[in-house]
Amino acid sequence: MKKAKLTLIAISCSSFYFALSLILAMTVLSGPGPQASAALPHERKFEFEYKATIKDIPTSAQKVDLWIPVPHDSPFQNITDLQIDSPYPYQVHTAQYGNRVLHISLNKPQQSSFTVLMRFNAVRKEHIQERLQQVGTAKVKDERDPNMARWLQPDRLVPIDGKIKQWALEVVDAAGAKTDLEKARAIYNHIVATVKYDKNGEGWGRGDIYYACDARRGNCTDFHAIFIGYCRALGIPARFAIGFPLPADRGAGQVSGYHCWAEFYAKGIGWVPVDASEAAKNPAKREYFFGAHDENRVEFTIGRDLLLDPKQTGETLNFFIYPYAEVDGKTYKGVDKAFAYHDSPAPAARTDK
Repeated sequence: MKKAKLTLIAISCSSFYFALSLILAMTVLSGPGPQASAALPHERKFEFEYKATIKDIPTSAQKVDLWIPVPHDSPFQNITDLQIDSPYPYQVHTAQYGNRVLHISLNKPQQSSFTVLMRFNAVRKEHIQERLQQVGTAKVKDERDPNMARWLQPDRLVPIDGKIKQWALEVVDAAGAKTDLEKARAIYNHIVATVKYDKNGEGWGRGDIYYACDARRGNCTDFHAIFIGYCRALGIPARFAIGFPLPADRGAGQVSGYHCWAEFYAKGIGWVPVDASEAAKNPAKREYFFGAHDENRVEFTIGRDLLLDPKQTGETLNFFIYPYAEVDGKTYKGVDKAFAYHDSPAPAARTDK
């Protein structure tokens, strides 16, 4: 993948945008995140289908490799009944950050196309960081993450150089933010106030922080590139996750594409979920999405600049949610994909007394 040549505009992440975001950023000191409640987190049960078809394989191909992400268990989702329908033998490996990868390797394939169908059942729980409402009331033991150092490092399209750090400092200084929690909230407010969810034109969707700061628009990868980059530039660990969204209304249907989100780490609190792009699309839930991820999603992989298992010949993947293929060691684009979900029916009410 060749990196796009970008023209940086000096006022791209400052001036007008900081003035606009300052108003919202001042809420940083007034109780961040979703309101604590005695209610149990929401939960969603559904079946998910992931279909990948590699097509038009050249007759001269000597080797074809296909990698597909496989969802993993986490404290907020449970994957069961995984079924994989493949015309060829496959293996499922565990790669970086616990990501699971299905791999198929063919030598001198005889067919010009083949399809792999993956189905599974999922129980997804709403992720609410309730400790946001308990700051200072009790010491919380730090959650250990073996990859914590990685979540402070740059990504290929999310550098944390001097300019990024300067812009991040301008945001938190304008808000008067002092603690890591306050700084992350100021960054979130700034992004939600000044970036538009807009997938028109070119350049969006790569999670390129300089593009996002310049254009002030994009999709979830662009929103969270700014959030993660600014946090890391200020020494706040932040990590990226990607999967698929589900409509809030229960039922069945197709899923058109991926969704991604972020978390940052605050000492004494732990990992705090953030979804800046959803907040921008739905201002009524701006408070909710600082400190919560709803149950209407399923997570597949964590992190960016990923190495697969077995390692791909091409460069690291910007992120891994769609099928990735290589023919004779070169990235192959001839892969179709389709995704669908079906909510599990609610259990029947008991009639016995």
